[in-house]
Amino acid sequence: MTEKTTHFGNETIPEEEKAGRVHGVFTSVASKYDVMNDVMSVGIHRAWKDAMMDWLAPRDGQRLLDVAGGTGDIAFRFLGRAPGASAVVCDMTEGMLIAGRKRADAEKMADRLDWVVGDAMALPFESNSFDVYTISFGIRNVTRPQEALNEAYRVLRPGGRLMVLEFSQLPNPGMQKLYDMYSFNVIPRMGQLIANDRDSYQYLVESIRKFPDQETFAGMIRDAGFDQVKYRNLTMGVAALHSGWKI
Repeated sequence: MTEKTTHFGNETIPEEEKAGRVHGVFTSVASKYDVMNDVMSVGIHRAWKDAMMDWLAPRDGQRLLDVAGGTGDIAFRFLGRAPGASAVVCDMTEGMLIAGRKRADAEKMADRLDWVVGDAMALPFESNSFDVYTISFGIRNVTRPQEALNEAYRVLRPGGRLMVLEFSQLPNPGMQKLYDMYSFNVIPRMGQLIANDRDSYQYLVESIRKFPDQETFAGMIRDAGFDQVKYRNLTMGVAALHSGWKI
């Protein structure tokens, strides 16, 4: 039987190795993760996450599941806008969750916020148990993204909403080329300087290039069962927000 393979950046590896390799990357960068996001996006990720919340419009009473939620950025923003909501941050890397629990916001929101170690492709939650599912800069690191989207559909209640924030592709080839030059030449070097970890940052840059473009990914969301699938480009397509509803 032919062994199934997948991408780890520009490297082709057996599927069963990817989760462990990704786990290694994020364990390595956990203590510097928020700094890393600033490096990867030149600080713009904060505005992107605010745009995500604007479109999501959190409401009191909603229950959020933030997958690959890392240090809690999205959950903190969600609960900040809807003080009567609750959230679960789920991540496969315990080190990321530990770093998140140490943040000041976590103390203030402890009664409405849970932290769970789990795999996006096999979530440890019952079906129809969340109103909102978010995943921010995480789905490109999942071994089989379609399975993660299928799981998102399963755990959402009818009427629930999926929102994905992910690095994407610029529609203008010339601008994409300039962005690639910046990504491949500058970001790994900054990773070496800031976190003493060039290889993890090199992987993260490569993983962005392997991720499907906006239209292809929208089709994957529809294949998972979602309706009213739409996307919005952010910063000319450097990142994109995808939205879908379980109807």
